Amino acid sequence: MSHPLRPVRVLLILATGILLGVGLSVGLSVQADKSSDTEPASKRSTTLPWQDARLLAEVLEHVRSEYVDDISDQDLIEGAIRGMVADLDPHSAFLDPEELDEIRISTAGEYSGVGIEVALDHGAVKVVSPLEGGPAARAGVKSGDKILSVDDSPVNAADLDDVIERMRGKLGSSVRITVAREQVPQPLHFTLTRSNVQVHSVKSQLLEPGLGYVKITHFSETTTPDLQAALQSLRKRSGGELSGGLVLDLRDNPGGVLEAGVDVADVFLDQGVIVTANGRAADATFEMDAEPGDDLHGAPLIVLVNGGSASASEIVAGALQDHHRATLVGQQTYGKGSVQTVMPLSDGYAIKLTTSRYFTPSGASINKTGIHPDVVVDPKDIVGERSVAQNSRARDNAPGKASSGQAGADKPSGDSAAATAANDKAATATSDRSADRDIDPMTSGTGELATDYEMRLAVRLLKQGAAKDKSTHPIRQSRRP
Repeated sequence: MSHPLRPVRVLLILATGILLGVGLSVGLSVQADKSSDTEPASKRSTTLPWQDARLLAEVLEHVRSEYVDDISDQDLIEGAIRGMVADLDPHSAFLDPEELDEIRISTAGEYSGVGIEVALDHGAVKVVSPLEGGPAARAGVKSGDKILSVDDSPVNAADLDDVIERMRGKLGSSVRITVAREQVPQPLHFTLTRSNVQVHSVKSQLLEPGLGYVKITHFSETTTPDLQAALQSLRKRSGGELSGGLVLDLRDNPGGVLEAGVDVADVFLDQGVIVTANGRAADATFEMDAEPGDDLHGAPLIVLVNGGSASASEIVAGALQDHHRATLVGQQTYGKGSVQTVMPLSDGYAIKLTTSRYFTPSGASINKTGIHPDVVVDPKDIVGERSVAQNSRARDNAPGKASSGQAGADKPSGDSAAATAANDKAATATSDRSADRDIDPMTSGTGELATDYEMRLAVRLLKQGAAKDKSTHPIRQSRRP
């Protein structure tokens, strides 16, 4: 499971020792003729053709001297770099120090903060949940509290990222937050000492004895050990193996660390190729294989996917589908079949550059096409199921009848967090995730089980024995890209 000999490859890999030097006007070596696009990369000159260098210098000079507003040289150069990298593809980017820190946090699954999840709710920054055992929870911060100020400076609800950034800081340092709480007339003040915060990406629930559910929200360095711990917990609560099977929920999972995705697939595979990749650099072409050991011991497995399942999620789904290890249920996935490498630059900057395209074990590329599920769910069925359930609740809560639950519509489950936020007119950001990795038995991550059509279908398929169990025809070799 550890893959000690394979090269380290992540979708957001933090490479070390790689510096990119850019010379624009000082010490620039130029050549007369532009290299042919068909010339092998190894034989192309690393110098910038003088015509292109001159054109760039001319544009910069016009902007510096004639643009209506005065722009600093640093901003101009940074803008030029951002435009150059962003124009390559939708996934490459130039990163400032703050953006690089965010990638490090999402990759490592840990940062220094106060331990709360916050969201923008009706123009206020609200605490969604405090992390159990974290600084905020120990001090008495509660779900529903509205954050009024950080270090006595009022929060700007229009800039949630700024609020989160101000609550983060150096390990052991203090931050003072002021909150408003319902039915408490005066604001409450808390002085919190920042500590290491673990961002867990795995939630689990035992649906019934022998039948488990696991949702992975993103892939970080902690995902695989969290998954293995979740499976062990499910077995313990079940009183034995998960012989009835497992539902693995990858819906709206945007991806993350490539190796984490590979290791998650390896948890359920005994052997065979998991992913191959092809790139121009020598270390951008590689293959990653499964090691012996299936943590489910061949029990049936269903993977839920949708249009928000991307990148590392598609590596997991593609490998399990190609090896006939799991039945995929849902909608076609996003189709991000490329690997990005984060290369640190000087002064805390970095570039996130697409360096490889990856292929499933069968040799297929899912770039811009996605993965087609084995059981396709029509979004209309999901909407219709939710509508029926909502009408049922409305009837149950009508005057003269006993209430069987809170009336009101469920939040729509879109293909991305952005769509959900737009529909709810709320923006959500994670300062950290809830410490409670277990979820309510009727919850699948995107809605109540009673109204989650895909989840109910997955459970029905498992009980009917329609899901794929351990493959008898593993794919041992892929077509090399």
